[in-house]
Amino acid sequence: MSLDPVPLRPGDAIELDLFLEALNRRYHYDFRSYSRSSLARRADLARERLGCATLSEVQGRLLHDPAVLPDIIDAMTVQVSEMFRDPGYYLALRREVIPHLRTFPSLKVWVAGCADGEELYSLAILFREEGLFDRTLFYATEINHRALARAEGGVYDIDRLPVFTRNYQQAGGLGSLADYYATGYGRAAFDRGLRARTVFSEHNLATDQVFSEVHLISCRNVLIYFDNTLQNRAVGLFAESLARGGFLGLGSHETLRFSTHAASFAAFAEPDRIWRRTAAQETAHAS
Repeated sequence: MSLDPVPLRPGDAIELDLFLEALNRRYHYDFRSYSRSSLARRADLARERLGCATLSEVQGRLLHDPAVLPDIIDAMTVQVSEMFRDPGYYLALRREVIPHLRTFPSLKVWVAGCADGEELYSLAILFREEGLFDRTLFYATEINHRALARAEGGVYDIDRLPVFTRNYQQAGGLGSLADYYATGYGRAAFDRGLRARTVFSEHNLATDQVFSEVHLISCRNVLIYFDNTLQNRAVGLFAESLARGGFLGLGSHETLRFSTHAASFAAFAEPDRIWRRTAAQETAHAS
């Protein structure tokens, strides 16, 4: 699940460690357990965006100029997604998971690491088409405040719509994606009603706690940026948050196979990266 680390020169590694420590101690953003290869790339992007010669210079500005923090967090987090990305995942949710979710009188769905909101709106559309939207409360969480604001806005460049539409159709969409947005000035604004039952909140999988009694957690293409320790922490949060029989969906290159919390889940639609919460977690707490 982890990306292999890119070797760093001793001086670069020290600079990176000090930068991450400053970010954590000054602003409580903890990236220290993220994949080293990803961290090195993202920190260098932050350096470029701020026009600094070294990461030590970025650290100095970070410590003494809070105004640079949003730009640094933008650089340090990966906001790459699209609506109905990996359509097979959403088709599996529609065909295999939704029938189980119908048995609950009310539902909670947690979109962890929601980026700019594409995954949230995909799920909201799916739940609306399957008649579950009005009894579902969605939690959309993200470490990046700017990304969270973009998610809440639900506005995307119009040139992204062909990919969104193709994915929607392949994911078993029951109508036309165009029914859910209006266009103008080169942008597509998705129906505000799709986020009417959503709570948007900043949340850090490295430091924050659980949501309780959630029936579906969709956290896709987030764990690949964590090291093994942080992956295990995140999966532990998911296990504690899920109601018994709830579902966890991950990205196409992510798995629970090597997690220390694997016993809390059973494979449900493993080729589509969907697992189901078992009773093992309660057993572990009781022992």
